[in-house]
Amino acid sequence: EVQLVESGGGMVQPGGSLRLSCAASGFTFSRYNMNWVRQAPGKGPEWVSGIKVDDGGTYYADSVKGRFTISRDNAKNTLYLQMNSLKPEDTALYYCGTGIRPVDYFGKGTLVTVSS
Repeated sequence: EVQLVESGGGMVQPGGSLRLSCAASGFTFSRYNMNWVRQAPGKGPEWVSGIKVDDGGTYYADSVKGRFTISRDNAKNTLYLQMNSLKPEDTALYYCGTGIRPVDYFGKGTLVTVSS
């Protein structure tokens, strides 16, 4: 059974940092591209960042480019999102996800609140 469990969310002041983790199990983590997606209160889901397996390429939404860094540790089956210079508009439920055809899997999310 595919399982993705996010952690590391919390409340932080503007300008602060958080590091999210996503523990993966039930599939061969090292063989799949991984993504972070977020959903702010009252808004639709927004893709945040992705990391590929073939060349290790990383990709970011314009809204987080230069502030967030995605990484993975295949030995630990864990995906990370380092978030720096956080803004109130980064407040959202953050999910990690992967596509294992024909299904897209997501965890239950971890809440990030950026507020003074």
